[in-house]
Amino acid sequence: MGFDGLKILSLESRRAEEMGTLIRKQGGDPFVAPSMREIPIADNPDVLAFYDGLHANQFDMVILLTGVGTRAVDSILAPHHGPGSFAEELKRITVAPRGPKPQAVLREWGVPWAVTVPSPNTWRELMAAIADHPERRVAVQEYGRSNEDLLAALRARGCDVTPVRVYQWALPEDTAPLREAAHRLARGEFDAVVLTTSMQLPHLFQMAEEEGVAAPFRAALDKLAICSIGPTTSESLEDMGLRADMEPSLPKMGILIKEAGEQVSDIIARKRGH
Repeated sequence: MGFDGLKILSLESRRAEEMGTLIRKQGGDPFVAPSMREIPIADNPDVLAFYDGLHANQFDMVILLTGVGTRAVDSILAPHHGPGSFAEELKRITVAPRGPKPQAVLREWGVPWAVTVPSPNTWRELMAAIADHPERRVAVQEYGRSNEDLLAALRARGCDVTPVRVYQWALPEDTAPLREAAHRLARGEFDAVVLTTSMQLPHLFQMAEEEGVAAPFRAALDKLAICSIGPTTSESLEDMGLRADMEPSLPKMGILIKEAGEQVSDIIARKRGH
């Protein structure tokens, strides 16, 4: 069935051109507005302090939320403590990778882990996986922004939690396409938005606020098909009082677009009362 000419907004950055091609192949009319750029925090004081605490046995457990962030910790520490220093410290402690990507890094480094988090690898599955563990001094390698639900859940079970901020998501250097997307969305020019990471829509909403179109922007979102690549991205929508209308059967960009093409017409009809 495909999108059949529907106007599809994507906020993809790194794979923007590929996203546009995928939408067109499914019969959609894409508008791709890059929404993010990844900013490593050089000489990250949080990471350096975390390593000192790790070396001094101040933590019982380290939770690794992303593979990219795990490698970033190693890169930040290497000039100060030598290559592989992070891996050696992790071998002495309980390690809880949230999903397959940090697991792959640990496997590459020869670091065992004590906790395996089942799919879909959200903070809820993570908390369930560590429920029987006695460790209470916990460091959490963060990704992009803090997962306040996870931090609150850890503290609620009596943990002394140390967030370790490794990198952050910033707005793109050129925000003109993102600002145009905010205006066009506020005018009701899109039929669906496809989201592939958790910070895309918050950044677009920031542009809507700065451009003075937050109210019509929010109203227009209620009539769009909101397509999320997976649970972590869907959970970020909850912070904005929104709900994903669909997730793909597998969290892959191509599958997201294919299955969105099969479902969005029905979603739009339902949300618009047609």
